[in-house]
Amino acid sequence: MFRTLAIAKRIFKQILRDRRSFAMIFVVPLVVMSLVGVSFNKNQPLLNFVGPALICTFVLFFTFILTGISFLRERSEGTLDRLLTTPIRRIDIILGYSISFFIFALIQSSIIITFSIFVLDIAYEGQILHMFLVVILLSIVAVNFGVFVSTFAKNEFQVVQFIPLFIIPQIFLAGVIQPVENLPDILQYVSNILPLTYAVEGLRSIMIEGSNIQIIRKEIIVLLAFASLFVTLATLSVKR
Repeated sequence: MFRTLAIAKRIFKQILRDRRSFAMIFVVPLVVMSLVGVSFNKNQPLLNFVGPALICTFVLFFTFILTGISFLRERSEGTLDRLLTTPIRRIDIILGYSISFFIFALIQSSIIITFSIFVLDIAYEGQILHMFLVVILLSIVAVNFGVFVSTFAKNEFQVVQFIPLFIIPQIFLAGVIQPVENLPDILQYVSNILPLTYAVEGLRSIMIEGSNIQIIRKEIIVLLAFASLFVTLATLSVKR
């Protein structure tokens, strides 16, 4: 645990010193959510419906980009290789990186949710704490998927290339634009294996219907399963 926290502390300080990462964490979410507010300023009911889906989508997108590029930078600079030559276990390294990235993902999520509720005035019926739980689980999924993907990329452009493969299909199939029930049957089956589907369903159920954790326990369990899967894949993909 000491080694894991030491790695997390070093990555945390390093990201804070990087201007691009700092802007991605604190500035970009505010700009994007402001554009959302301007776009829907004359149609508040529609914003209330698509708001939960947009929150999940932006959290997934920003977290994936931040994690993927930051972890790739660690590999490119040789930091990860030096760690792998020490007795530190691969799981310690992955957890250390994941903890630091998760802290920033949590900050991003807090900015997005707070801005959505108190500035854009998106209506919500459930508890804010339950909203955070869904978004946090989605952040964990995105963090570990970003680490996993970055192990196969040689530069930042290749990390970005995963966006059309991982992010964009989920926007169309996870109920962001239209309900999953309106999709063709085969695409509904595909949506069942996408983490964004369960995050959107869970957050929308909380914000619109006032559901609690007990009601959306299926979505919570599935997101936990996705998080565990990507932690395992990320650990296995890091080779000595």
